[in-house]
Amino acid sequence: MIREDVRNIAIIAHVDHGKTTLVDELLKQSGVFRENQEVAERVMDSNDIERERGITILSKNTAVTYKNTKINIIDTPGHADFGGEVERVLKMVNGVVLVVDAFEGAMPQTRFVLKKALELNLPVIVCINKIDRPEARPEEVIDEVLELFIELDANEEQLDCPFVFASAKQGFAKLNMDDESDSMQPLFETIIDYIPAPEGDENADTQVLISTIDYNEYVGRIGVGKIDNGKLKVNQDVVLVNHHEPDKQKRVKISKLYEFDGLNKVEVQEATVGAIVAISGITDIHIGDTICSPENPVAIPFQKISEPTISMNFMVNDSPLAGQEGKFVTSRHLRERLMRELNTDVSLRVEETENMDSFKVSGRGELHLSVLIENMRREGYEFAVSKAEVIYKEDERGKKLEPMEICYIDVPDEFSGAIIEKLSNRKGELQGMAPINGGFTRLEFSIPSRGLIGYRGQFMTDTKGNGIMNTVFDDYGPFKGEIQYRKQGSLIAFEAGEAITYGLFNAQERGTLFIGPGEKVYSGMIVGQTGRAEDIEVNVCKTKHLSNTRTSSSDEALRLVPKKVLSLEQALEFIDTDELLEITPENLRIRKKILDPTLRKRANIRKNNK
Repeated sequence: MIREDVRNIAIIAHVDHGKTTLVDELLKQSGVFRENQEVAERVMDSNDIERERGITILSKNTAVTYKNTKINIIDTPGHADFGGEVERVLKMVNGVVLVVDAFEGAMPQTRFVLKKALELNLPVIVCINKIDRPEARPEEVIDEVLELFIELDANEEQLDCPFVFASAKQGFAKLNMDDESDSMQPLFETIIDYIPAPEGDENADTQVLISTIDYNEYVGRIGVGKIDNGKLKVNQDVVLVNHHEPDKQKRVKISKLYEFDGLNKVEVQEATVGAIVAISGITDIHIGDTICSPENPVAIPFQKISEPTISMNFMVNDSPLAGQEGKFVTSRHLRERLMRELNTDVSLRVEETENMDSFKVSGRGELHLSVLIENMRREGYEFAVSKAEVIYKEDERGKKLEPMEICYIDVPDEFSGAIIEKLSNRKGELQGMAPINGGFTRLEFSIPSRGLIGYRGQFMTDTKGNGIMNTVFDDYGPFKGEIQYRKQGSLIAFEAGEAITYGLFNAQERGTLFIGPGEKVYSGMIVGQTGRAEDIEVNVCKTKHLSNTRTSSSDEALRLVPKKVLSLEQALEFIDTDELLEITPENLRIRKKILDPTLRKRANIRKNNK
């Protein structure tokens, strides 16, 4: 049976090439919203952090109807850290729309997502977006994309893919650059003509592969997947099986069934082949599970989710200021929240440690973990995290292996020398160097993942904000040797109290301050960064000794340099291996793991004598 009235597609692209804006337009022009309805920009980015940063973190399902054909659309993330999301959802669709920026062209993540689509033999429609940009170069970008297809061993059929030119922002698409168009109709038509309709046997035994998990406080876990064979009905008895866990066989009942319509889930009593459905009421449902008829439980093959490459410890905050600003502060709160995250984030791992108050959390990259930290912080959690560290492996001969990344950098020509020097110090190897438009150079490095930890902030400083850096996980390779992360030491508060202008004025001569007057500090807290390699203790609570000739009012004449305010990412990049980042809903504080100065000195002596 072929469902001619259905098309299932995923929108894939490099970060910032306009996937979510394109989906917005498809929704608007298919009549999902009322004529006079106010619609937020990037309506698919529903999470606060997605909206603020302009990135998609979780894949989203939606559906539009065009000329009596239902088009199920999945908007996917573009960041490498959320690549696990892209891998999974491609199993639900029959084709993809590859969005490429008409100026930037084929970028690292374009290669990553296209490679995944070609491996699954999915037909590709290439949408050259942002053709209204003044510096757009669509003709050259077509050549770049075709070169990428050839590099990735695309077959003849895949190479013969249609190209559509669009401006998602202006709301139009066209098949040729010279055409006149004021709507997305050419893209809709191309999707219906080129993307195959889903096929399956509606009279066969039921098979539904779960590709995404949603979570809702009221109904718990919701499995989302495509019906490959058979039908699904409410109250139907089914069996859960898993390709990677042959022993798993669990009898369950379908309690509620939904299909997607616009931005909503619509409850249905029955769904058949080719439909993308959401199923609630099964508590133990996981990504990769197949829902089958009890008479014939056959699992659908499913690639394993990529393993995490970076980990950090999340621990109960035990600083002198602990518990004053957060709503959830205990290890029980922390454990429950991290376990809840596992319901929807398949690339995350949470492990208990010997210490009851600490959990090892592993993810796909710094951004992946920082988004989790920011979400928890906004929810009222207070905790501390250690520096991100990579996860090592051993080969058969017992040799140490570490995760390697391919790093692509576009920088103005004058900065390329400094970037090559910095990344070489971090064990990066230059693989390629080529000039690109407008006085820029594209550099390609093979570099250990740990060489990139804490580098992004420095990169933006070195390129004066004009550089673009993209990374894609490559593979595990031989350990490259030790890397010195930070050349500057920390300014450490000597005593607890409140920072005072006089104390800060004296401390600012030693380096850059992270705090201002009136802020609470404690012994062992880091209040700034020195220009020298070693740590320096400073007394920022120091007051002036008063006498007849020296009065406290003369403090007003002291000029303080504005403090450097670190964002969450900058703070995570800054901390060293002997430091922690204290996270509360109101503040980010950096501190030494060992607060007592005497114990800290002893620990350093022991470490240096090893």
